[in-house]
Amino acid sequence: MRILIANDDGYLAPGLAALVRACEGLGDLDVVAPEQNASGTSNSLTLNRPLSVYTASNGYRYINGTPSDCVHLALTGVLDARPDLVVSGINNGANMGDDTLYSGTVAAAMEGFLFGIPAIAFSQVDKGWRELEAASRVARSVIEHVLRQPPSGPWLLNVNIPNRADADRLPRSVTRLGRRHASEPLIRQDSPRGDTMYWIGPAGDAREAGPGTDFHATSHGQVSITPMQVDLTEHARLPDWRAWLGGV
Repeated sequence: MRILIANDDGYLAPGLAALVRACEGLGDLDVVAPEQNASGTSNSLTLNRPLSVYTASNGYRYINGTPSDCVHLALTGVLDARPDLVVSGINNGANMGDDTLYSGTVAAAMEGFLFGIPAIAFSQVDKGWRELEAASRVARSVIEHVLRQPPSGPWLLNVNIPNRADADRLPRSVTRLGRRHASEPLIRQDSPRGDTMYWIGPAGDAREAGPGTDFHATSHGQVSITPMQVDLTEHARLPDWRAWLGGV
């Protein structure tokens, strides 16, 4: 068993170290993570400049690029052997609902999935790394479960863990993605030179958070496990679109 470990918070992030601890003893581990925090970079690849790969004193490799860069380079030449599993995280904050489209944590796992490798993204619901060791125990348990009972076919899981000391004893629920309201308004600030700067506003509140969603599960003291896919095709309405095209 060979496991590739990545994240989006950077190679020095406490969540990455916690995920490495969670994987210890399960096989050969390779860590390839961004040099700096790369949250919100989604599935972007760096195509306009060369990338550099460095090795930290603890053996982690880090790259001056995005989470997707890290996994892509790892799988296309940096590693000597192809991993059997890709895991990403543990993220500093939730990746639920619409967040998953922007998430670098999910993107790192998805990059492995795109290469045909089973993958899991792990996140804590709240920021601040509170009860990180409990989250690490959850990650260990989920990884052990998929190794004992591998899901059929290619698979990608998105796991969100409440920041609780008893997180490893909480029930687990297979969920679907909820939806958020649009982002809060942008934030304006004046720079020291008098220029106006703009910050993306904070994420909005959950809009669709009913039973069965990741938002509902975590707010009710459950670990949310969401199976994901890459296909964004609107399959249910393909007949409608074909009829529409026929009328052009």
